[in-house]
Amino acid sequence: MPPTRPHPPSIETSSLTYTFPASTQPGLTAITLSLPPRSRTLLIGANGAGKTTLLRLLAGKRLAPHGTIRIAGVDPFSSPPEGVTYLGLEWVLNSVVRTDIGVAELLASVGGDAFPERRDELVRVLDVDTAWRMHAVSDGERRRVQLAMGLVRPWRVLLLDEITVDLDVWSRRCFLEWLRGETEGRECTVVYATHVLDGLAGWATHLVHMHLGGVKGWGEAKEMLREVEGEGEDEEGMSRLGRLVVGWLREDLEDRGPRSQHRDGRGSEGKTYEVGGFGGYGFEHKGPPV
Repeated sequence: MPPTRPHPPSIETSSLTYTFPASTQPGLTAITLSLPPRSRTLLIGANGAGKTTLLRLLAGKRLAPHGTIRIAGVDPFSSPPEGVTYLGLEWVLNSVVRTDIGVAELLASVGGDAFPERRDELVRVLDVDTAWRMHAVSDGERRRVQLAMGLVRPWRVLLLDEITVDLDVWSRRCFLEWLRGETEGRECTVVYATHVLDGLAGWATHLVHMHLGGVKGWGEAKEMLREVEGEGEDEEGMSRLGRLVVGWLREDLEDRGPRSQHRDGRGSEGKTYEVGGFGGYGFEHKGPPV
């Protein structure tokens, strides 16, 4: 019999609602999305909108209600699909990656020797020196190593949470172009939560606007950008995407009001880190779901 072809790397949620332990209100409410294979989706929203919570649920790091999430056609928690990679800011807090250990050793530990061409390409794109020692690098250099480690094995679904925040402008641009090439060259899908919009005006295929744990709107980027008048950058150098997002966030703030007056019991996204360890590369807690 011919081998079964894997399900295309789509991402689907159906009325996804999630409540943090000890919270009185849902952290996410009735989220329904359908992101196609090979898409590059930006999660947009103010701090506390629910972006990290959604990404960690998609990655299977939190137990979602049955039937509310499907990644490449399967429930990511009950039957984890192959090739789902989550990269978040918390990785740099792990003590292992701040010890006197070499980058070459770390890359080898996650399968770099099995994918030498891919490893060498990432080292070049991210401008990583394999002679670095992790206790003696900057935060930006440590972030580059994290990306190289997390992406050296071919992934099918990539979930990124503010992961480029420490990169310089050129490194970030090179990395984003590499991601574009990945999605255009093979069956893979990217979801990227970020507040830094430089260089993303023509990068995203889809946008998701999150607010207070819900989705206010989502769709193809080119359609959502029709809300913005004019082409290219404005006199302040802001792209159409930037103008769209600024408008969204301004409306969200007006809708919510001051944070001190909006304590709704939803809980904090920081609670998403209480289970699952320091994301990625085998450092996660392997105990039963709670």
